[in-house]
Amino acid sequence: MPERRLRRCPYARPSRACLLAILTMMLGGCISSAGIAPKSALTDPAALATERSLHVAALSAAGWPKADWWKVYGDPQLDSLINEALAGNPTLNMARARVDSAIAAAAIAGARLGLTNELGTGITRQRNSAHDASGPNTAGRSFTTYRLAADFSYDPDFWDRNREAFNASLGRVKASEADMIAARLALSVAIARTYVQLSHDFEQLDIDKTVLAQRESVLSLARERLAGGLDSVIDVKQSEAEIPAARAQVMQREEAISLGRNQIAALLGKGPDRGHDIQAPRLLKMADAALPSTLPADLLGRRPDVVASRWRIEASRHEIASAKAAFYPNVNLAAYIGLQGIGFANLLRSGSQIFGLGPAVRLPMFGGTTLKGTLASRDADYDLAVEQYNQLLVDALRDVVDQVILLRSINAQRSEIERGLTAADDSHQLVLKRYRSGLANRLVVLASEMQLNARKARLSELRARHLDASINLIRALGGGFEESEIAQASPITEDRKNP
Repeated sequence: MPERRLRRCPYARPSRACLLAILTMMLGGCISSAGIAPKSALTDPAALATERSLHVAALSAAGWPKADWWKVYGDPQLDSLINEALAGNPTLNMARARVDSAIAAAAIAGARLGLTNELGTGITRQRNSAHDASGPNTAGRSFTTYRLAADFSYDPDFWDRNREAFNASLGRVKASEADMIAARLALSVAIARTYVQLSHDFEQLDIDKTVLAQRESVLSLARERLAGGLDSVIDVKQSEAEIPAARAQVMQREEAISLGRNQIAALLGKGPDRGHDIQAPRLLKMADAALPSTLPADLLGRRPDVVASRWRIEASRHEIASAKAAFYPNVNLAAYIGLQGIGFANLLRSGSQIFGLGPAVRLPMFGGTTLKGTLASRDADYDLAVEQYNQLLVDALRDVVDQVILLRSINAQRSEIERGLTAADDSHQLVLKRYRSGLANRLVVLASEMQLNARKARLSELRARHLDASINLIRALGGGFEESEIAQASPITEDRKNP
């Protein structure tokens, strides 16, 4: 139907009684949300005692890890690998896409806070009935209506429904930004831990090759002694039986090195051939494992996963407020102004102007089940976010203490093994002196070397475990993250914070 110009009705002026009746109807149309509320409560970090655990397993005090924490291990190749991964890993690109999606959703929510307008054109071909209320010029005729107008809409948002929805979307943006930082930390930690294992495999490969050479020497000596009548065939066969196992150990270690290189290549987001370019790691520095003096008070703002969880709780809180606002009447103002005419030639003629202005009031009188169900769903989402946060807080503190206990235990074991290695090395030097003086045979020397290499292998294993635990401690402490990194809203949503 063609739109007509609005004419002011002399009887349309609302009286006080009319306004009072409208207000009474609006307030009477509200539905109560009483009895619908969240059930979960945030855990107080102070209630999670850690004093005795951290005191028993205390390390030296220090500051929080730095953002480029991997540089403390002193390996330029490791630095290069992590930087390469952070520049183009698909996992990080996915996390960045989730941030962009959250920002776009916030922009859409923010658009509802102000005046919205659009300029539109329309062409309508229609035929009016000869028996309806249309004028004599259009009754029973077919005609084309042209329209060129600007349409406006404004929601005063009296109860802050849209404002709370926008604040919730901002919380989702910040949570996704924290998630992206958590993904960066997880990626850098995965590369560093794989690199430590690769370094250990190279060290063990050298030891395994030495063991194989020693067992081949034992076999050669056994054959010589058999030829001289000093050993039996049984001694030779026993020596021969040791060779395949030693060779298999070398092969197994080479396999582990190849798999480690492939894993690092995948973490870089590259093909397997990238792994062939990874050189044997240099001896990684044993970084001193230490705890910040402000632990655990500041841990909540240092772990990106905990911060992301807190922002999800904040978003859920605003979603509850938005759902509660839906229980109240909603007023929307709509207006339009432009031109309209039957036939294009009439569109620009004098008298073709159109305009309209009026409010639309929504009274939630009959949607109580839907509104209450929506609010209950938002409350359940809030409860879920709170309990996930509470569990994450427990796990975060346990994670720190676990790594501290591991490091303390490994340090104690290393001290014992180092003392044993020193004693084994002294013993081996004495055996060599006796051998050079003709007081000991070659078999005694080889047996001493095997004991020495076994202790070297054990020390290498503990060294790798120490490096791995120190990396895990850095991860548990947040990897250099600071909450201020996401304290500001994203630029695309900033202009909607105070429309």
